Amino acid sequence: MNVPRRYRIEASYPELPDTQTIVVRPLDDAVPEFQPGQFAMISTFGNAEVPISVSRIGDGELHHTIRGVGAASRSLAGVRVGETIGLRGPFGTSWPLEAADGKDLLILAGGLGLAPLRPVIDHAVANRDRYSDVALLYGTREPAQLLYPQEHIAWGQSLQLLRIVDHATAPWHGPVGMITNLIAKANFGPLDTVAFICGPEVMMRFCARELERVGVPRHQLFLSLERNMKCAVGFCGHCQFAGHFICRDGPVLGYDRIARELWVRDL
Repeated sequence: MNVPRRYRIEASYPELPDTQTIVVRPLDDAVPEFQPGQFAMISTFGNAEVPISVSRIGDGELHHTIRGVGAASRSLAGVRVGETIGLRGPFGTSWPLEAADGKDLLILAGGLGLAPLRPVIDHAVANRDRYSDVALLYGTREPAQLLYPQEHIAWGQSLQLLRIVDHATAPWHGPVGMITNLIAKANFGPLDTVAFICGPEVMMRFCARELERVGVPRHQLFLSLERNMKCAVGFCGHCQFAGHFICRDGPVLGYDRIARELWVRDL
């Protein structure tokens, strides 16, 4: 886990102008058992490692959706089919899917936060009988920023899909506003709901607060946090969040464990 393994780029395709999905397969061993919500430390030759959540798992391959925002991530997003990268993992905690068994499952994603939740959607679609109502609430800045739009029709056939944008452009005819506006339209029974939330931190804070306000118990809300990770094993301290190390204790954490720290800036 602490030594990078060699992975071959099997496919690479654009999602957005600054975002790429790569599909990788190990050259030496079988893919380690990744769980939805976990992440890998990935690097190209001569560049630093970056933490990237797994955005799909299966068929001996891993999918990673990468936004190029710095030298390392831009290098990784620019790899070509046949090239080799280094990958360590899996790291971190996963979405507690077992906690949602027999309950309503509510998935809230903002922007690129849909990527770490896509394996949850895949699982929910493939195991639809394990859950009562399942709803995906997804918000982006504008319609052109919708991630994986080619999959939305299929998702909508298995679960309730509600989408919203901050700013509408033609031919968008859906709602405009904050993702919290969708909560009242979703099908779920608050006391029997488990919610998974991933996106910008401000979005997650307000979604968690609204869900708690309508009656979802705090211990049934789970968030995926993002911090500057370097070692991925809780040693370097770069990703410390109050008493937690996000690489080791997260990225998925129960809202009941971190609510106070998340709101400290607004107290």
